[in-house]
Amino acid sequence: KAPRPWIGTSMFNVSLTPTVQSIKALLPLFINPLPVAEKINNNTMKLSAALTLIALTGANAFAPAAKAPVTTQLAMSEYRTSVRDNVDVGTGGPLAGAMGGRDLAEIWDNSSPVIVQGGSLRTWSFANPAIESVQVLLKTEGRPLDADVELWQGPDNTPHKMRVYVEDGALRTFNAVIGTPRGPNTVAIRNIGQLEFPLDAVVRPDRDDGLAAGIASVATRSETIQGGALRTYPFNPTVDSVAIILKTDGRPLNARIELLQGPNNNKQVVELYTEDGLDRPFFAIVETPGSGNVVRVVNTAPVEFPLYASVDAYRVGGGGDWADDGLMIGRAF
Repeated sequence: KAPRPWIGTSMFNVSLTPTVQSIKALLPLFINPLPVAEKINNNTMKLSAALTLIALTGANAFAPAAKAPVTTQLAMSEYRTSVRDNVDVGTGGPLAGAMGGRDLAEIWDNSSPVIVQGGSLRTWSFANPAIESVQVLLKTEGRPLDADVELWQGPDNTPHKMRVYVEDGALRTFNAVIGTPRGPNTVAIRNIGQLEFPLDAVVRPDRDDGLAAGIASVATRSETIQGGALRTYPFNPTVDSVAIILKTDGRPLNARIELLQGPNNNKQVVELYTEDGLDRPFFAIVETPGSGNVVRVVNTAPVEFPLYASVDAYRVGGGGDWADDGLMIGRAF
């Protein structure tokens, strides 16, 4: 008869035929099967280890790589503006004697104030594009001061606006510098007080050695104020005025500046809006006569719009007008 088709397994690669040689070849498998089983187990363990190593290597490919720590703190001195071309905020120029920066009395003496009656509006136009900033000074004869200050640049374009309130416009005058790049520009001041409360206004260009340069020369530090947060800066009685600089990294600036003298006792409040806090930073001098003065800066913008504030002493007196009990003597209000 013809031989049957072969029967075998792929594992051992042995063909079973009816011959004696094939039977003899199969006998060792049935007599001593342990070496074969050990080989199978060893191969299985090696395969499992290889698969595990491949799986771990593939998982590491999807793991994020370690990154070096990156700081997000932005110092105010990293930005330069047209208002202070040659003055670096953060250098901290020392106070010259009892005074830092320019004297406000000198500015008032060398200017011609314009009277703005209650409920009226006055404007100052600057067509020269070389004027990159203007000084805005407001005061009264001792009555409250309540005014709106706006910067107009073209039709229906108000890149800067302020709401100013001062309890006593003679004791604490309002002094600020507004950036006016890319003229022509117009500054509008509206006295929103009653007819019985007029105010005096001075609006004039700010030179390279003007008020903004004096404010920047005494700035020693800047602090980041996140959106919705506030910072307070207390000052001792020897400080007669405080220099304030507010700006952003190019985003809009919305803030409220308050001068407190006692709990919830606002002596001066400025609500500020600037379209671009880097191109149009805000410089101001807040007079702080008396004791217990605290400057509070509130970022009224959302959390995505932080601002950078610098609040430092501008004019420091000798302290000779103060008694031990904190009362001011020898000075007329």
